[in-house]
Amino acid sequence: MTGEPVLLSSDADGVRTLTLNRPRVKNAIDAALWSALREALVAAGNDRAVRTVVITGAGGAFCSGADISGGVSSVHPLYRMRTLSDVALLLHELPVPTIAKVTGVAVGAGWNLALGCDLVVATPESRFSQIFARRGLSLDLGGSWLLPRLVGLQQAKRLALLAETIDAEEARSMNLVTWVVSAQEVDAFVDDLGARLVAGPPVALAQNKALLNEGADRTMRDALANEARTQAVNFATADVAEAYSAFSEKRVPGFTGRWAVTHGQDEKGDSHA
Repeated sequence: MTGEPVLLSSDADGVRTLTLNRPRVKNAIDAALWSALREALVAAGNDRAVRTVVITGAGGAFCSGADISGGVSSVHPLYRMRTLSDVALLLHELPVPTIAKVTGVAVGAGWNLALGCDLVVATPESRFSQIFARRGLSLDLGGSWLLPRLVGLQQAKRLALLAETIDAEEARSMNLVTWVVSAQEVDAFVDDLGARLVAGPPVALAQNKALLNEGADRTMRDALANEARTQAVNFATADVAEAYSAFSEKRVPGFTGRWAVTHGQDEKGDSHA
């Protein structure tokens, strides 16, 4: 429908759902949708009420990749790629957990958009392809970084060089999908998953995500130093004390991420000028 937004955004109990909304072209991403995604990810990262982000597609498809229906653009590719790179980095560095809910096809940049999320939930009908080579193109939206880390170098080359289409079960067996859930159950499954993530300690989850993302490129010494640094930040929040109290009281903890260090006090509680 003319004038309908290319990206829908909705909030429910700490979960922000971003829905690619170009169903007539299986949610292929054009310039307007790339820009909308970039703005939406910036907004989600800056909104402390957002504790989890779900990315999905309208009309029974996740995303058929970048929209090439208009042919070769007159805009230099380097300029166009900047927006794609912005989206990939914003998604990768978003300080909250992200879930891709994949129904139907996830192809090319659309598949890499899903792989850029922390968790991927697909249905048995989902189909995936690194289709770039069939278009005379190479991997983008972080695919060259993500694929070898998820499946190993040899399988990454298979996917990139042959541009095969694989189904959800094969994708799951290759660690490219976290869960495969029936189409009738996928909405409820993702809702429950989002609620579980929202209930977690936000500071600790953000740091877990960053540690794991960065760990692939770090030495053990670097990783241990980062773990020590982030654990110190965790102990400065109210969530650790809340977790200990909840454990002793046999109740569910209520995590907020609230900073709990009192300014101007040392370990004994003495105030300083």
